Amino acid sequence: MPVKGQRDWKSLFYRRNRRVDVIHDVSFTVREGEFIGYIGPNGAGKSTTIKLLTGILYPQAGSIRVLGYEPHTQRYEYTYHIGVVFGQRSLLEYDIPVADSLSLYRAIYELNERQFAERLEEFTAMLDLGDLLHIPVRKLSLGQRMRCEIAASLLHRPRVIFLDEPTIGLDALSKHEIREFLRRINQQEKVTIILTTHDMDDIEQLCERIIFIHVGHIVYDGPLNTLKNKYVTRKDVEIVYDRPVEIPPAFEPLVHRRDRNTCTFRVDRHRTAELVPKLLALGPARDVSIHEPRLEDVVKIMYSNGAAL
Repeated sequence: MPVKGQRDWKSLFYRRNRRVDVIHDVSFTVREGEFIGYIGPNGAGKSTTIKLLTGILYPQAGSIRVLGYEPHTQRYEYTYHIGVVFGQRSLLEYDIPVADSLSLYRAIYELNERQFAERLEEFTAMLDLGDLLHIPVRKLSLGQRMRCEIAASLLHRPRVIFLDEPTIGLDALSKHEIREFLRRINQQEKVTIILTTHDMDDIEQLCERIIFIHVGHIVYDGPLNTLKNKYVTRKDVEIVYDRPVEIPPAFEPLVHRRDRNTCTFRVDRHRTAELVPKLLALGPARDVSIHEPRLEDVVKIMYSNGAAL
């Protein structure tokens, strides 16, 4: 029985549920040994796709097959053949040394002592783990931890590895080391890698094929260069002259940026060979550089266009 003066708020607050489909009709095929960049804006469905492919989530409709397995129904057998790294979620035990966590994974994946020792020696050399193995994970820097995380995910020689933001928050040197390691593993062991990231340098340096997802739909699936050619129509030609030069009216619309003796012209990418000699003829020049469009610029254009391909 309610106390006198006490209000019953149940009539004012109540829960309302709404179903939201995160991805729609997403379909793609990956060949063995491919290194694929899976990109898109926040909320596009990238992480959801990875969770479906790894068996963490199950699809409401459609089907998923990876290496002949259905991830959400054959998860036990399937996990012996894949590796997963979530940049914002650790695979390693926080309070124990890295070596102990790796030993735990050795037991989980049923590796014998010889297999484990060989793999650990290999990764120690490739990822420079020697001084890290006996340090508790909580005392590692982010870059050190990610090197150990990737080693743990590849310990059992998986055929496919899923990487969700593996270089998030890392410094330039740590990113370079991880990129080089992933490139070597992909080339030497033919491991199929699917990478999701907001770092376009990761994609540009590692992936030949990209899949672009936007609002739950795949809007592009193909070579990186093809995407650049479609969306970027101009190149930047930067010329350092010996002295300030006068820009004729015909070339004035091409001037993108000017600073004393340096002038950057934005030219039609199909007319670069025709225009560069004419721009160099404006005055004595010390240096010239032509900047190709970066993936980051392409993605910005796609976002601004609502990813309408």
